[in-house]
Amino acid sequence: MNVVLAETAGFCMGVHMALNKLDSLLAERAGEPIYILGPIIHNPQVLEEYARKGVITAASPDDIPAGAKAVIRAHGVPRPVEVRLRERGVKLLDATCPKVKRAQTLIGKHATDGRLLLLYGEETHPEVKGLLSYAASGAYVFETPEALETFPIEPRTAYCLAAQTTQDKVVFEALATKLRNRGDLDLVVLKTICDATRDRQDEAVRIAREVELLIVVGGKESGNTRRLARVALDQGTPSIHVETEDELDAEVLKQHKTIGLTAGASTPKRIIDDVHQFLKSLNGD
Repeated sequence: MNVVLAETAGFCMGVHMALNKLDSLLAERAGEPIYILGPIIHNPQVLEEYARKGVITAASPDDIPAGAKAVIRAHGVPRPVEVRLRERGVKLLDATCPKVKRAQTLIGKHATDGRLLLLYGEETHPEVKGLLSYAASGAYVFETPEALETFPIEPRTAYCLAAQTTQDKVVFEALATKLRNRGDLDLVVLKTICDATRDRQDEAVRIAREVELLIVVGGKESGNTRRLARVALDQGTPSIHVETEDELDAEVLKQHKTIGLTAGASTPKRIIDDVHQFLKSLNGD
């Protein structure tokens, strides 16, 4: 069996920065509890490690005591939530991914003065909830191109098209082209899909075309990881999404001569290495 390992697999810059900030706060906390409003990243194994170190994941802003130390997750939080926490004296460390911050800023600049935001993303995702809070003129969220087709787009209304930073760039660019080609819209297209997402998706496509099966490693709640599995399927290549090597079936894998391996942007290197070693062991390496 030949195993092709993606060079882009694993932590992106934004995840590295968020976890480094949390680690620094842990090192200087002097016994004080540290809170995070929701998971800092979408990887259960990483969250379990930080829980063992005493980091408390709060389900609601109200669960964070006044005056406590809290970290804003990599996905960001809605602007009113941040304001409310600061008003209660919560000491905030902002670990929002810089690419998400940039998307928030762009939407805050353009989705105003009556320009309606059309946002390609998952409505329940924490990043999307944060992005929507910056759209002063309102927004419509859609998860598929088909959903956008059902929305009544009026030529007399000004629009702003943007995407969750981890969305499929090929789909987004096709949507932008289709709307521009109408010729009757006042449309601003914002480039909010991050480079790390594009690079991982491009490499996943290339590897999927070379192998019989693509294994994608990462949290089941991670949107960017799920999309890596989907882009492989779009190439006609079967894909398996797992969180750890324990989920892999050796007998099934041995039926393939070439297997690709990639991972989401919130997947630790040690977990990727474990899966890689498992695959190599099937060859007796």
